[in-house]
Formats: sequence, structure tokens, C-alpha cells
Amino acid sequence: MKKVCFLLILIVLSIFVFCLFNTSDEVNVIKSRGFLLVGTTGDYCPMSYFDNKTNSYVGFDIELAKDLANTLGVKVKFVPTTWKTLMKDTNDNKFDIAISGITITDERKQQALMSRGYLDNGKTVLCRKTDVNKYKDIESINRPDVRVIENPGGLNEKFAREHLPKANLIIHSVNYEIPKLIDTGKADVMITEVIEAKYYSGINKNLSAPLTDTPFTKGQIGMLIPKGNKKLLKFTNKFINKEIKSGRIEELKVKYIMLNNKQNNGSQNLR
Repeated sequence: MKKVCFLLILIVLSIFVFCLFNTSDEVNVIKSRGFLLVGTTGDYCPMSYFDNKTNSYVGFDIELAKDLANTLGVKVKFVPTTWKTLMKDTNDNKFDIAISGITITDERKQQALMSRGYLDNGKTVLCRKTDVNKYKDIESINRPDVRVIENPGGLNEKFAREHLPKANLIIHSVNYEIPKLIDTGKADVMITEVIEAKYYSGINKNLSAPLTDTPFTKGQIGMLIPKGNKKLLKFTNKFINKEIKSGRIEELKVKYIMLNNKQNNGSQNLR
């Protein structure tokens, strides 16, 4: 009987030790690896964009990702992704987190994990300044003579297809080229996030974002994390809380989003 009890104790201890050292602790894996893999689209000013001159990613979310890596005590490696493949790449574990001005939605939370929000956002309009009085609501845009242009695979395209079925929808694969296409008359309207609309209307005097105070939707931006990585999600949420309380988020907003000083943050190098 004593032998049986001893064997049972050994089995229980073995299981405990196995679980202790073999659980998928994503945070410790990243620390042991020495770098954080960050997926980003690199096409969403001012959150994440690729600067050809420096051959590096720049933006609000890029600095935030570097902060996260520093908190983990590791370096950061950016992994290119697209809006069309973002969810698949996330759940294929091509990176530890994705950060690129990603709006938190119920659909995304069903497919993967999403951090708490750290920036308010919402769908709005980017158009030519000469057309600022034309586009005041969905009805004024949802017309066959209005050319709405969007990048493929993201929430902007989804919004346009759901809410603007009568408009002439143009899909353009390079997101950061779209504002220039509107400026030059190749399209009329881009449905995009308040942050992006404010950015482009701030650096291009020919563009306007007339509805940023009354967006069509309201939401928040967060980080996307592969399904099941709950320890990394917990760590990330604590990190975001700290960045908010310390004033770091406000600091990045002033640097990249509040464009009273018209700083272009390297946007001229995108083309």
C-alpha cells in the first residue's frame, strides 16, 4: 500500500513538474529568445509606416512596440503583414503581436486576442478641401457618382461595402497612395479612421477631414495577439496601463497625431 501511495505521489509530482516547465508561457519564450516579433502593415500613417530613406518602420505604434520590447528586456523585430492577411498571419504565429492602428472589434476578438484599447478612433471621411461641403453623411457619399477608394482586406473596405453599396468603390492595394489619388482627382472619398484622416489633412492643404468630430463609428485601437496566448495578453494589458498612467501615450499623440505644428514625420519618404 505504501509503494502504491509512493508511486502515486511520484506520478503527481512528475505531472506537476512537467506542467510547470512545459506550459506555453509566451512571455518567457520571448525573453529567452531575446527579441519580440511584431507584425505591422507599414502603410498606416501616423501609426505605422515604412520610411524608405531610413529603411525602417516609423510611427506611433512602432514606438509603442519598442517600448513593449524594452519592458520585456528584449529587442524588437518587425514582420511585414497586410490588412488582408493580418488575422491569418497572427494565428499562424508569424509574430508575437500585431500593432498597426488595429481597431478592436468583436469579430477580431472571436478570432484572436485583443489588448485593451489605448487610442480612441472611428470611421470618417477624407476628401478634397473643395468638396468639404459635399460629404456630410452616409447618404451624400452612397451615390453612383461618388468614387470611394479603399485598400483591400481591412475594415475600411468592409465598411464601404456594407454602408456604401451604391457608391463607385475602387480598391487600391497601396494604402498610403490613396490620399494622393484623392488629391489629384483619381477618386473622391476615402473612408478611414479619424487618426489617419487628421494626419493626411494636416500635411496636405488640398485635403480635408470634415467629420472627425462626428465619425460614423466609435472604437479604440489595440494590439492583436495570437489566440491562446493569454499570458502575453495579460502582460501587454499591464504594459498599456503603465504607458497610459505615465503619460507616454499622450506624449506619442502629441508627436504623431496632433498636427498643429504640421510636422510630416517622414511621410515624404513613403513614395
